Amino acid sequence: MSSKDFPEFLDEFDDDDQQSNLTQTDRRLRRSSMQAKRPASKANDFFRNQDDSRSNIQFTYKAARFEEWWLLDSLGDFYEHNWISDVMSRIKGGKEASVYLCQSDAVDGTRLTAAKVYRPRSLRNLKNDGQYRNGRADLDESGRVILDDRALRAMQKRTAFGDELRHQSWIAYEYQTLQSLYAVGADVPKPFAMAKNAILMDYLGNRQNPAPTLNTVSLDVDEAKMIFDRVLHNIDLMLAQDRIHGDLSAYNILYWEGNIALIDFPQVVLLRSNPAAWAIFQRDIARICQYFISQGIEHNARNLAADLWTSYGHKIRTDVHPRDLDADKAEDRFLWEKQKGSH
Repeated sequence: MSSKDFPEFLDEFDDDDQQSNLTQTDRRLRRSSMQAKRPASKANDFFRNQDDSRSNIQFTYKAARFEEWWLLDSLGDFYEHNWISDVMSRIKGGKEASVYLCQSDAVDGTRLTAAKVYRPRSLRNLKNDGQYRNGRADLDESGRVILDDRALRAMQKRTAFGDELRHQSWIAYEYQTLQSLYAVGADVPKPFAMAKNAILMDYLGNRQNPAPTLNTVSLDVDEAKMIFDRVLHNIDLMLAQDRIHGDLSAYNILYWEGNIALIDFPQVVLLRSNPAAWAIFQRDIARICQYFISQGIEHNARNLAADLWTSYGHKIRTDVHPRDLDADKAEDRFLWEKQKGSH
């Protein structure tokens, strides 16, 4: 089996129904023996031809068949370079990526790290991805700007090769953003390494319990005020780096023993080059305020966003193009209705 056959298995892994089947043994046994044996045989042949050090990896985490293949391919570089010695468990599953708890004896004295492994093709068809990519140069797997004409045409035409490059560019932006924000003292996981389909970073939590997302946490008023101020400090640091999270909410902030960590940056927006930056920034602030209002901290999201925005000398754009809004989100519908009413 050649590597060109491997996308067949990625398609099966990426299908939600197929993924559900993998975790349900009784349903899997009902599939015909031909269906069950054919992909397993091909995949075993594929990995048998890979580097021996990868094919002999034995993880503590017992992954389903398709998931195991994807982990071997995605985390093999980390294992070979001694960034990780074991995958202990899966701590978060999602449509775009899954996060795994890893043993990392050789990483900066840290024994536990988190490996974010992107689902096959997960970032290639993000809804309204143009609003985030606008003004961003595409990056390759080394984080360098792609200048090759053939590659740029492939991305523009949305060929399979072009979509693969776009997928990698999203990952590279997340890794570079983590690097730059961590360097200036932001509350983000420390990034250790990037592979073609994964990022290895610091882990928040303990071996038994990963840090929950803030939306699942109830805070007393005093702590809520402290955490709110800390979130605003991080937003301020991002603005100083000419970046906007782009999808910031209590769902993308981890909380652990009074500390926080902002996560999930593939859609990061470059402030100065994206004409929709102000609208996206307003949305981030509105979502953050929505959570903290539920915790007893009242703030006017519009005024707060304007104060932060103008403090860096940026002008407020009064109009937002509808392509930069998401009709499925109440905040975006509100912005659009308000804009229409002002004309």
